[in-house]
Amino acid sequence: MEKINIGMIGLDTSHVVSFTKLLHDPKEDYYVKGGRIITAFPGGSPDLPLSRNRLETFTKEIEETYQVNIVDSLQTVVENSDAILLESVDGGLHLKQLKEIVSYQKPIFIDKPFSLSSQDAEEMIALASKNGTPIMSTSALRFAVELQSVLKENQGQLIIGADCFGPMHIEVNPPGLFWYGIHTIEMLYTIMGIGVNEVTTVSNKDYDVVTASWRDGRFGSVRGNRVGNEKFGAIIHYENKSEFVDIKTEGKPYYASLLEEIIRFFRKGTSIVPLTETLEIIYFIEAVNKSRDTRSPVKLEKRGGLPPRI
Repeated sequence: MEKINIGMIGLDTSHVVSFTKLLHDPKEDYYVKGGRIITAFPGGSPDLPLSRNRLETFTKEIEETYQVNIVDSLQTVVENSDAILLESVDGGLHLKQLKEIVSYQKPIFIDKPFSLSSQDAEEMIALASKNGTPIMSTSALRFAVELQSVLKENQGQLIIGADCFGPMHIEVNPPGLFWYGIHTIEMLYTIMGIGVNEVTTVSNKDYDVVTASWRDGRFGSVRGNRVGNEKFGAIIHYENKSEFVDIKTEGKPYYASLLEEIIRFFRKGTSIVPLTETLEIIYFIEAVNKSRDTRSPVKLEKRGGLPPRI
């Protein structure tokens, strides 16, 4: 198949260099075939240190090392590409940026976090639907080989619960669990699916523990660590056993697995992650952040097939 010409918007996240290297360097052990970054718009959020302190370095690296053409507008990127990686680290920008490019009807992968509010998320999904533009958003942890292997080996068995853990660094913006917490939450949803009824968060300076109840009576949890090890993992509880998932740093990186899914999405125009799930994850994080602040349970009530704003 011909390679997909990919445009990149937002060069202020480490994913920019990781993705470009995996797509461009055939000597990489886990080189991802099928696409190439040909043009990019730096973007950036001057008031956000996460963006401001990394934008120039990442832009220079992909331009000089991988010969990516750097341009001065989002529209130029889209006009010269078959598909788009929207990588801006500030999820609060994603709605504004989507509005500027959605009418081109080219598939768009929107990196985590999809948005920083359910109101923005709803509008983004509505915009994509109105314009007939395929969109996809997810954390790479969803596609970690170790997690997918355990799920595949036990396919057909009833999952009665799950406990996930991982590093959970907190930033002022993106707030609360919208930053690193989203990775472990995406793992939980990959295992359990949608349908959360209520969340309760217990938090201190070193840890967050989130307990979630599903409407069908199941329970799941997320443990986020700001001290100690940086390991991701999970315990998946089946009817007749529990399976430990140890997500390793050696072997195939989850970024490579994610990119393979993105390339499939670009070709087919259909996301393996339903937008209903992407939206509920945003509601989930809003509820968790509210519970984190109030130290009380927060319900996710369903409305019209999707959870309402918290």
